[in-house]
Amino acid sequence: MTVSINKAEQAYLDLCQKIIDEGEHRPDRTGTGTKSLFAPPQLRFDLSNDSFPLLTTKRVFSKGIIHELLWFIAGSTDAKILSEKGVKIWEGNGSREFLDNLGLTHRREGDLGPVYGFQWRHFGAEYKDCDTDYTGQGFDQLQDVIKKLKTNPYDRRIIMSAWNPPDFSLMALPPCHVFCQFYVSFPNESQSASNSNTSNTKKAKISSRPKLSCLLYQRSCDMGLGVPFNIASYALLTKMVAHVVDMDCGEFIHTLGDAHVYLDHIDALKEQMTRIPKQFPKLVIKEERKDAIKTIDDFKFEDFEIVGYEPYPSIKMKMSV
Repeated sequence: MTVSINKAEQAYLDLCQKIIDEGEHRPDRTGTGTKSLFAPPQLRFDLSNDSFPLLTTKRVFSKGIIHELLWFIAGSTDAKILSEKGVKIWEGNGSREFLDNLGLTHRREGDLGPVYGFQWRHFGAEYKDCDTDYTGQGFDQLQDVIKKLKTNPYDRRIIMSAWNPPDFSLMALPPCHVFCQFYVSFPNESQSASNSNTSNTKKAKISSRPKLSCLLYQRSCDMGLGVPFNIASYALLTKMVAHVVDMDCGEFIHTLGDAHVYLDHIDALKEQMTRIPKQFPKLVIKEERKDAIKTIDDFKFEDFEIVGYEPYPSIKMKMSV
């Protein structure tokens, strides 16, 4: 039997298989139907040495992941901004028909309401529409996370939440990836001692850089389409925040609530599970841009380079809206 060299991706595939084999049949909001398990084992991904958990057993839409995350960070809630960049993942939820069915008839097409980016950067502000300038309004959770990492990295409250129940009726879709917590690890004395035979310069380099890890809780987990996207997105967010606070990366840990496979994704996932995972690629911030990026808002799409991504071909799965 061939042994996978990528245990983290294999764990994702094994979970998909377990859900298909053992999951409970459940109806869902979209009418498609799912097989579901509640609170399965966590998925863990090592982000050190620039490793980037972009699944290899099918091609994942990396352009969409980067653009969407930058859109979140900008606090934007206008799906048309993404569509203009060729990222159409929010078009279904921002369509005229979908918004009208929610009773949001006053909203223009593409206005998703106070979804992720608004909650990250303007939590508690009064939402009017996606064209309003909310500068200085609400609580900037993302900037608060960065401030705490810089000033009090042992804090147990370094959390960013998109879960704001009073705003749910205004959203095209309540958040699936609900909140994330950051954790900083510092090299300990035993690590320093183990490096005692190295040069002082090398030892300082090894022992002085803390590592930033991120844990995500996701309430609703579309294993076929959504989860591969979410894994890469929060890994990228961790790398971006780590750069801004001058840390290395540790792990991305994914805690899943309702982990489900849509019934019309089963055959596609079975095909994907026949493939042996390859090594993850690396994601690097381009050398010429590193010094210019001082804040989380300085990042641009062109700043990132994915190196060594050699996935199997794409597998088509329909998005349920």
